[in-house]
Amino acid sequence: MDSCLFIHGFTGGEHEISPLSRFMEQHHYRSRTFTLKGHGGSKDDLRNSDRHDWQRSAEDELMELLRTEDGVHLIGFSTGALIASHLSVHYKPRIKSLTLLSTPVFPLNPLEIVKTLSSKAMLRNYWRKFGSTPPKATWEFRRLVRESFEVYPLIETPTLIVQGQRDHLVQTKSAKYLQRTIKAPNKRVMLIEGSGHMVCHCEDKDRIMNEVLQFIQNAGSR
Repeated sequence: MDSCLFIHGFTGGEHEISPLSRFMEQHHYRSRTFTLKGHGGSKDDLRNSDRHDWQRSAEDELMELLRTEDGVHLIGFSTGALIASHLSVHYKPRIKSLTLLSTPVFPLNPLEIVKTLSSKAMLRNYWRKFGSTPPKATWEFRRLVRESFEVYPLIETPTLIVQGQRDHLVQTKSAKYLQRTIKAPNKRVMLIEGSGHMVCHCEDKDRIMNEVLQFIQNAGSR
């Protein structure tokens, strides 16, 4: 039975990828989820962590899986996709596939942000996130985004790229950039017309999850 390591996003948690992790378990894959260091606690916890802490906590989880597994499928959402990209290069021989969900190559989509501001719920969400995210943590996120540009051309692992076209946090051109830059001979891009940032919770989530399953099954059989 193959294992999948799921990595959630910046200021987020396991709930962001839980529908997909449960789906993979239903199809006989071991799913490992965890909380990045500094996340899931207080504002001070996030302030006192940095991008290296986030990456190390994901690496620790991967190493734990690799103690008993020949290889692992990496699935990263948002900032978790950046971290998964780094791990896929550093542990290249042991990574069976890489799934990148809503990867913030180019963060913030101004047009979609304007559209979402018409929603009071989204406006409250922006205000809550702004108030609860320490500036230092945002700076660490931006540094990780910049550093990841050096990693994308080194990715050779079979890669699935999933991007919502109504994502207010990630520009759609991020997916096209990854498709052009990643050197893996086996790669696929899936653009979801009606989806925002949370692709595992959108109306097309069933189609997305089935695509992820099929991609991982094919990659694991190679």
